[in-house]
Amino acid sequence: MRLEELVAGVALLALIAYALLGGADFGGGVWDLLVPTASGRAEEHRVAITRAMGPVWEANHVWLIFVIVLLFTGFPAAYTALSVALFVPLHLALLGIVLRGAAFVFRSPGALVAGRSPLWMHAFRAASILTPLVLGMCLGAISAGRIRVASGRVVSDLWRPWLAPFPVAVGVLALAVSAYLAAVYLTVETEGTVQEDFRRRALGAGAVTAVVAGVTLALALVAAPRFWGSFTGPLDTPIVLGAVVLATLSAWAVYHRRYHLARVAAAGEVVLLLLGWGLAQYPYLIYPHLTLWQAASLPPTLRFILWTLVPGGLLLVPSLWFLFTVFKGRNPTAERAERGGPEAAGETYEAA
Repeated sequence: MRLEELVAGVALLALIAYALLGGADFGGGVWDLLVPTASGRAEEHRVAITRAMGPVWEANHVWLIFVIVLLFTGFPAAYTALSVALFVPLHLALLGIVLRGAAFVFRSPGALVAGRSPLWMHAFRAASILTPLVLGMCLGAISAGRIRVASGRVVSDLWRPWLAPFPVAVGVLALAVSAYLAAVYLTVETEGTVQEDFRRRALGAGAVTAVVAGVTLALALVAAPRFWGSFTGPLDTPIVLGAVVLATLSAWAVYHRRYHLARVAAAGEVVLLLLGWGLAQYPYLIYPHLTLWQAASLPPTLRFILWTLVPGGLLLVPSLWFLFTVFKGRNPTAERAERGGPEAAGETYEAA
């Protein structure tokens, strides 16, 4: 395997990690918007979403930053073209990430002592929908070959590459997948009636995702024929079929309340879909103008990138493992405090 392929493969793995973790967080914002107020459990749903996201939501963006850095250093020609052609949607995504982070902080329990701010609630929800939508539209624009480069310069305008039916469909698919992941993950992290609510949401989101995926593939046949040919070709077909099998297994597991199995299957489905997307794009970063080799940095730079991944990974992976182990594990003291209020927490500390 050549240096360019190794660096691109690492970037694809980081993109998959961001979809699995950051995508689920965006989906949590979608469900925050759609809380069942009529059931009287709206606050329980918001608390469950906040507890699931709170300790780790900011760390998930490390994977997006990683993708950007690899693209900037390893494939500068592609980075330049994408940052120009997709200037508007990428900045909308950046705005969504910043607003979402600020809104989440101002929604936190400590910031809500003086009362919940409707402004920040709406900002959190809107940003959670906007960000995966426009990021998906960027992938759709790349897949459809709508970005035009001539003599090293982008010649397509700021709107046409991403404002078209196929990119919009990919954006809606990314949003639907994020909502499905969040609902499935939350079935594992909740109990009782709230868990049943998220079970029903997962089934509904799964059905919507299947419909949107079908529409997206139909549009690809016309709007992205080269991508369609690769995605349904002999190399990608086993991967696509595997994703379909895992999607079916995930839906079956949710229906039969096998939530841990559903989570693994849903995550596997996303992994295979993005892996299939990457193989369908190969060898192009921007079809039909820039291949991996045309966009890549010089070999010494690529070697340096790959060597720095080793110490970087040794630092990052254990840190993330420790973060998830500490903050995503069960905390009996915090659970008793939430059920009984501050007095329960105080009694626990006094007993200690």
